[in-house]
Amino acid sequence: MPAKTVNAPATTAQSLGSLLKSARDIMRKDKGLNGDLDRLPMLTWVMFLKFLDDLELQREEEAKLAGKKFKPALEPPYRWRDWAASAQGVTGDELLAFINQDECTRPDGRRGPGLFAYLRKLTSDNGDDRREVIATVFKGVQNRMGSGYLLRDVINKVAGIHFTSHDELHTLGALYESMLREMRDAAGDSGEFYTPRAVVRLMVAVTDPQLGETVLDPASGTGGFLVEAFTHLSRQVKTVADRRTLQERSLLGCEPKSLPYLLCQMNLLLHGLDAPQIDPGNALRHKLTEIGEKDRVDVIVTNPPFGGEEERGIQGNFPEDKQTAETALLFLQLIMRRLRRQPGKAGRPARAAVVVLNGTLFGDGVCARIKDELLRTFNLHTIVRLPNGVFAPYTGIPTNLLFFDRSGPTREVWYYEHPLPEGRKNYTKTAPIQFEEFAPLIAWWTSREENERAWKTAS
Repeated sequence: MPAKTVNAPATTAQSLGSLLKSARDIMRKDKGLNGDLDRLPMLTWVMFLKFLDDLELQREEEAKLAGKKFKPALEPPYRWRDWAASAQGVTGDELLAFINQDECTRPDGRRGPGLFAYLRKLTSDNGDDRREVIATVFKGVQNRMGSGYLLRDVINKVAGIHFTSHDELHTLGALYESMLREMRDAAGDSGEFYTPRAVVRLMVAVTDPQLGETVLDPASGTGGFLVEAFTHLSRQVKTVADRRTLQERSLLGCEPKSLPYLLCQMNLLLHGLDAPQIDPGNALRHKLTEIGEKDRVDVIVTNPPFGGEEERGIQGNFPEDKQTAETALLFLQLIMRRLRRQPGKAGRPARAAVVVLNGTLFGDGVCARIKDELLRTFNLHTIVRLPNGVFAPYTGIPTNLLFFDRSGPTREVWYYEHPLPEGRKNYTKTAPIQFEEFAPLIAWWTSREENERAWKTAS
């Protein structure tokens, strides 16, 4: 085993945490930023560009060793190494002009597009799909910092992160998730309820995606379900071909809001997915009848938005007798439509795990018609009832997890009521649900018997 280089950067959680805290402290001095909802996106796009350059340098070296020609995603002077890497690089108003303006004097002294203007116009004409990803990411990104000098200080801090170190990537991924939680707390009144990590892990664990299957989250948010699915599938990689399957043909997402889209991309990149395939449009924008077999997937894990109201144009994409403004019911129809009709490469029926409000399937009218289709066409085999407070602090509304697959129709439905831990009255932001609490449920899952928590009913 080779000895560590004496000057190798520290990769501890403590040193990385300190570095990111310093960057955020610098941002607090900037008058253009208003709280963590502004600071985290700023830090994210800066880290995104540093990460991209580290990845490019690594791939360039690998191509050179293999005797292959390397196609860079970005040309000079728009790479991190050209304008950001030197601590004495472009700063102040000159830095702001380079980042913000459509045309400016670039760090190489020539006139040309500004950084964001250049990034937004990237295309995959050279065969590099990452260019499309970068362009889509930066279409929704703005530089909100008003001081180019403070921005230079932030850039210098981020320059201390070395994305080529596996240990550092792993540590940064964990730190990044903690920052995402902070941002979610700050956005708690926005009507979007982010799924606790323990619930995400449970849903992925029991649906058990297999390498070769395609996993979709049509309401990706910041990417929690897709990251967990990626981690689950990574454990199955044994060969170079397996890795290619994981990287290129395993995960799909959809997120129309620019900030969650950026955070989702960064979250997946940090966890090891090279070119995330996240659709930046509304997953409900396509006519349901036009979704065919080529659009179908093997596994769907998701927490669709609750209580939203979709416009008439979106509702018109659904059958006339099942049109509704309620977003969750539209998503449920989409999920049913997008599950593959025949078993996929792993030989298992297509399946879904979906977070819904308690009572979602027990209304009349449109709701009853959707439930009828679900029970006739799919096997709704399990409903897990979660206790109050699981989604605290975003909502106290009780929630259920629906598990169904294409082996249907439904003959019986198992109900499992997950209890609060002994002595607890509810979950809170500081004391959330833990994955370990699901151990009895996971043990019950494969050898089902009725008990004080579990019972079944005929459909």
